[in-house]
Amino acid sequence: MNADRKIKVGFIPLADAASLFVAVDKGFAAAEGLDIELVREVSWSNVRDRLAIGHYDAAHLLAPMAIASTLGLSHVRAPVIAAMNLAMNGNAITISPDLHASLVAAADGDLGDPLISARALKAVVASRQKRNAEPLTFGMTFPFSTHNYQLRYWMAEGGVDPDSDVQLVVLPPPYMVENLAKGHVDGFCVGAPWNAVAEGMGIGVILHPGPAIFHPAPEKTLAFRRQVADSEPQLVEALIRACLKAGDYIRARANREEVAALLARPDRVGSDIDSLRRALDGRLLGNAETTNYLIFGDYESGRPDASQAAWLYAQMRRWGQADRSEEALRTAQGVFTPAFFNAATRLAPVEAAPIVAFSGPVCDAGNIEGYLNSFAIRSAP
Repeated sequence: MNADRKIKVGFIPLADAASLFVAVDKGFAAAEGLDIELVREVSWSNVRDRLAIGHYDAAHLLAPMAIASTLGLSHVRAPVIAAMNLAMNGNAITISPDLHASLVAAADGDLGDPLISARALKAVVASRQKRNAEPLTFGMTFPFSTHNYQLRYWMAEGGVDPDSDVQLVVLPPPYMVENLAKGHVDGFCVGAPWNAVAEGMGIGVILHPGPAIFHPAPEKTLAFRRQVADSEPQLVEALIRACLKAGDYIRARANREEVAALLARPDRVGSDIDSLRRALDGRLLGNAETTNYLIFGDYESGRPDASQAAWLYAQMRRWGQADRSEEALRTAQGVFTPAFFNAATRLAPVEAAPIVAFSGPVCDAGNIEGYLNSFAIRSAP
């Protein structure tokens, strides 16, 4: 790799891009011989498209989008490598105060239990259908996203069909709060800090942190076009090392105020410092910390694993986004290759933890059809 290699990296204004910000602003990238220009984008489709055509060398990308891009699902096929898990978890489901009051009235138990809240949602939906009211509308960031899958999984476990009983709409993360405030949506699933922002403004109630739905969820990846990764592996490895050092810096509590201030900059996330600090600390529900709310990729969680890709592919199959295909499954698993991460860290591989939901079976990559057949509500044939 040439000294001071200049690269352009696209990102969406979210707290889970912090490793990239810190890698640049604290000099970890420069120490690896990288000169990085970070470009703030408004939508995931922009990031995907500009990565695909070479405007970006790398990107902060939705983990499922890396698979979808490689498989050519709903878009031109553009092979991508998910070289590192930049972040695991980090989302939350937030609803309007009115919907929250309706769920409280319908709940048979503790609303903090996702199964109880999902069943309460089913009762609210049935009541609205009976009186011919407009269906509830929920925002999510992109069809190929864990946000979409978290909303769908939660709803379906309570008996709500996300394709017929409610409306799901795509909104860029920074616009979620405004749409909730104007009544355009009744709730949303989005990454930090926008849930805390809505709650801080008094227009939203955080119902469930993402890990309460399933954990550990592969959320954002450090994505490279396959052509770049294959031709410049040292570049990929250098950026992985810089992000790992940045993750260590972010995890140190003594640095949290500084990191929150860095994220608050208008050219980064551009949110208020208090909401960002809450996200970094995992303080979503009241002042209590949510365990594993937002995990920045480290030497274990940062390693991409084929089982994570298989799980994401299974969600795409469940909701009719991908056809049944052993070849597609193998291709998806190849997107989450650990080769670059292993070369960058020179550590012995650690087996990834299985992704476990609050209800339902654990996905077996060797029997995805059996896993899918266990669900009463699904879009796939």
